[in-house]
Amino acid sequence: MVTAVVALQSVVSPAPRSAWQAVFDQDAEAVPYQSPQWTDALCRSAHRRDGSRLYTFSDGTQMVLPLIAHPWVPASMYMAGSMPWGGGIGGMVSTSPVTVEHIRAVVNDLTSNAPYLRLSIRPNPRAGETWTAAMPAGTPRIDRLAHAIDLEGGFDAVWHNRFSSSTRKYVTRAEQAGVVVESDDQGKLVPTFYELFLEAARRWAEQQHEPLLLARLRGHQRDPKEKFATIAQTMQDACRIYVAYVEGQPAAACLILSYHNANAARVVLDRQRVGKSGAPDLMMKCAIEDACKAGCRYFHQGESGMSKGIADFKRRVGGEAYSYEEYYLERLPVTAVDHAVRTGVKKLINFKD
Repeated sequence: MVTAVVALQSVVSPAPRSAWQAVFDQDAEAVPYQSPQWTDALCRSAHRRDGSRLYTFSDGTQMVLPLIAHPWVPASMYMAGSMPWGGGIGGMVSTSPVTVEHIRAVVNDLTSNAPYLRLSIRPNPRAGETWTAAMPAGTPRIDRLAHAIDLEGGFDAVWHNRFSSSTRKYVTRAEQAGVVVESDDQGKLVPTFYELFLEAARRWAEQQHEPLLLARLRGHQRDPKEKFATIAQTMQDACRIYVAYVEGQPAAACLILSYHNANAARVVLDRQRVGKSGAPDLMMKCAIEDACKAGCRYFHQGESGMSKGIADFKRRVGGEAYSYEEYYLERLPVTAVDHAVRTGVKKLINFKD
């Protein structure tokens, strides 16, 4: 039996919105980060350029690679990401399951035809094994770990079969203690969310031994308040913010993106206000239950990194771990130089990831 060779027939960049939306809608594994609306939100909030690429193959498959680039850098020098750091995950959305052969064709196009100094790709964690098999040996890469909840069977199945007994206990405790969870998809809770985001950033800086001024400068550059307001406005009802209140005070918040799969884009809290209230568990229970009601198949919980505490919490609410890799396609050894500089600075300030 001879296997047909899949050939790349055409590439269009940026991807036409109607074609991109059609491909996105057909991909059961697609996450909100891969939608044209998310690219629009990032470009508007961070002053970036849409560099997405629409691929058409000989087997009829169409794929879109979301790609965000800097608009003011010379074409041969720009850095691009799918998605950039802080922008979620990228990789391809497709009208048929993505194969090793498809990925290799896309990578060949990017290394031959796309003008960039460095291009990063952080694919859907659930496709990690396919990407690992497809990427050329020697490609710079970083090991990643993410979690996602299988929502098959609806919330009743998640509650009884995937939530741990301790999570159900914390949810009940929070409900009995009068913890209130509010949600909104109109952007009204952005100020409250951002207040908790700033408190979390202060705590992260303290834990990492990072000077507070440096942390604030980085945070303001990458995650200004206006960014979240623009995301809420652009994504509309696909973006919902949840806030858990303990004794009337905002204690925990999360920003959830949702289409046919859901993403927990940001989860932040004030540890002192949360205490032993169980507020984060009740908040996530509400978000996951809403995702089930909306018909989502998976609830992606995002990057877990090296934090055992974060990974444990995600497992308690039903998350399954996915090991995958982030890749760097580059014309010069930018990743090695960047890593050396960052490592040196971190050692200098005794920074802890």
